[in-house]
Amino acid sequence: MSVDLDKIRSSLLAEPLDGHFVQEDGGEGLPLTAAAVLFPIVLRDSGATVLLTQRTAHLRDHGGQISFPGGRVEVEDISPIHTALRETEEEIGLDRERIEIIGFLPEYRTGTGFRVTPVVALVRPPFDLLPDPFEVAEVFEVPLNFLLNPENHQRHSLHYRGALRHFFAMPYGDYFIWGATAGMIRSLTERLGLHPA
Repeated sequence: MSVDLDKIRSSLLAEPLDGHFVQEDGGEGLPLTAAAVLFPIVLRDSGATVLLTQRTAHLRDHGGQISFPGGRVEVEDISPIHTALRETEEEIGLDRERIEIIGFLPEYRTGTGFRVTPVVALVRPPFDLLPDPFEVAEVFEVPLNFLLNPENHQRHSLHYRGALRHFFAMPYGDYFIWGATAGMIRSLTERLGLHPA
C-alpha cells in the first residue's frame, strides 16, 4: 500500500476548525487543556516515515507512551503551529528550518482531558536531533505506509475510571503505538478514505 503526499496534502484541513473534533472514548465532559503536536512526515529516499518519540516513564502525563512531539499551549504561543514547533524544538531539537507545515487534522480530544491540534508537516533530511533526556527516552521512525495501512490497526480495550474504553493500536516491532497517537494516525487514514470512518 502506498499513499502519495499530494493526496495527503489535499485531505488535510487548511486551518483548525472550531467544533470539528474527534472524541476519544472516555473523555466526554472532561475539562480540556489545549495542546498541539507535530505529525512529522520525514521525506526519506527509501520512502516517507513518521518521526515519533517514546516519553520517559516518570512523566505525569502519558509517561512511557509513544507520542508525537508536542505539548500543552503556553501563554506566549500565538497558534497551534507555534506550540507544535516550539515543543518539537524543546523535546527533540529538530530545527524548524527543516519543517514545512502542510495542514491540520481535526482536533483530537483525549480521554485524559487534552484537546490536541495535530499539525501535519514534511521534514526534509538531513537533520540533527538533540532529545531532551528529561522528557524523551527515544526518537524513532516508522514507515508512513505501515501506519496508514488499516490492516495494521488493531482494536483494543481496557478498564479505565470504572468503564471499558476502546482504542486503536498499531504495534510496530518493539513499539506499541496506541491511544491518542494511534487515534490521530487513524484520523488521517479516515480523511484519506482508506477505510470507512
